[in-house]
Amino acid sequence: MYEGPIQDLIDELSRLPGIGPKSAQRLAFYLVKAPPDEAKRLAEAIVTAKERIFFCRECGNVAEGDLCRICRDESRDRTVLCVVEEPKDAATIERAAVIKGRYHVLGGAISPLDGVGPEDLRVQELLDRVERDGVTEVILATNPNLEGNATALYVAALLKPSGVRVTRLASGLPVGGDLEYADEVTLSQALEGRREM
Repeated sequence: MYEGPIQDLIDELSRLPGIGPKSAQRLAFYLVKAPPDEAKRLAEAIVTAKERIFFCRECGNVAEGDLCRICRDESRDRTVLCVVEEPKDAATIERAAVIKGRYHVLGGAISPLDGVGPEDLRVQELLDRVERDGVTEVILATNPNLEGNATALYVAALLKPSGVRVTRLASGLPVGGDLEYADEVTLSQALEGRREM
């Protein structure tokens, strides 16, 4: 549609996840109109992140060095591991400030349609950590969708022989939601996960 550098910019932006052609076009024109120092800051931030950000050798989370900040923190409980699909999931749970243990990032979820099998995830590293660190509880915090549930079931089955306590995040009705808007699956999960008051 366009030619030259603006089309190149649109093409590159549209490669980003969640950015379609229209959003890429809007972002490209925003960047072209923005003051040069603003575009330069963005470019420098991208280059710096690519040069300085790695994945923690212990848990798979993002890190500036060999270990992430959580794995370096000696006050964290090594016997509790919260298993998530991606680093962004660990950050989301960390914001809630309820888990005092550590994390393990699988690097995705089992998805045969996308060509992702168990061997593509950091499952063996998880099993090694459970044994090495004397883990007593593994919290499976994968997404509550088909792939996340399949991954949780697979990991739970592998952990069962070790005798470690395996728990799964509850799912169901959101706080502040109305029953009339809940779908059958959500309502069913909420009823199955009910607790005594």
